[in-house]
Amino acid sequence: MINNKMRIYLFKPKYYPLITSYTAKYLLESKNRKTSISLDLGLTNTEVIIDNDHIHFPNFQTLNKNDLKKIINRTTEIYMITNNKLVKIAWFENDAYLKLRNISHNTAPTLEINGIHMHRIKDTTPWKDSKSKVMSILPLKNKTVLDICTGLGYTAIHALNFGASKIITIEKNHAVLKIAEYNPWSWKLASKKITIILDDAKNAINYLKDEYFDRIIHDPPRMKLAGELYSEEFYRELYRVLKPGGIIFHYTGAPGEKRGINLIKGVSERLKSVGFVIKKMYEVQGVLGIKK
Repeated sequence: MINNKMRIYLFKPKYYPLITSYTAKYLLESKNRKTSISLDLGLTNTEVIIDNDHIHFPNFQTLNKNDLKKIINRTTEIYMITNNKLVKIAWFENDAYLKLRNISHNTAPTLEINGIHMHRIKDTTPWKDSKSKVMSILPLKNKTVLDICTGLGYTAIHALNFGASKIITIEKNHAVLKIAEYNPWSWKLASKKITIILDDAKNAINYLKDEYFDRIIHDPPRMKLAGELYSEEFYRELYRVLKPGGIIFHYTGAPGEKRGINLIKGVSERLKSVGFVIKKMYEVQGVLGIKK
């Protein structure tokens, strides 16, 4: 399946203790010498030791309480502890500012690029948002899935959790995958059942086999940022690689809705023009298509 022209990204989780303003506040207010907190954004709990001036973490990491006081009002930041210092998981790369953005206490973060978050966060969480997209293409047990635009990998990981046997996921931005390696909620991207292709989807799709996938999750950036991924030409390639009877979920969001722009209608018409039978899925802001 993997063409030798494809560049495969080897995902390598970076295991640093993580701190947010919520955990910092809890530690500063704790009256106990020992307490249990999450250092991986809510996935597990770890015991730390508190003395008069310092917090002592696993692997001999120590933070001065004054460092924690500096971040208690920075509710959207996520910090890793390295060399007894707090380092924010955010940086400039290729003229873009990428940030692992905290949403609330002990939940999966989103990715922000130049201030734009990559998941829905109003009345939901990034994890729930991604799960709702994947649930629209169930069942997935023993299915082969194409996931376009990896991001933090939540849709690929949910596909894995729902029993997919193989997931091919495509991401063009190396910096996005680098920041995902610091995110504990992304670490299952290292699964042997998941293959990450580092390439632009409009190029990578040309090397994928005809009628290979049972399911497709197409979750592109906004149309003004990646218009080619909303084109009839690209949809024709998606139709080509999907098996007969296969299902595609195309996330659109609702940009321009207040201005009377109906993106879902345009996407539906173009998907239909290449052969998909369309079922609209407004509740998850996307379109469901079936290849007959």
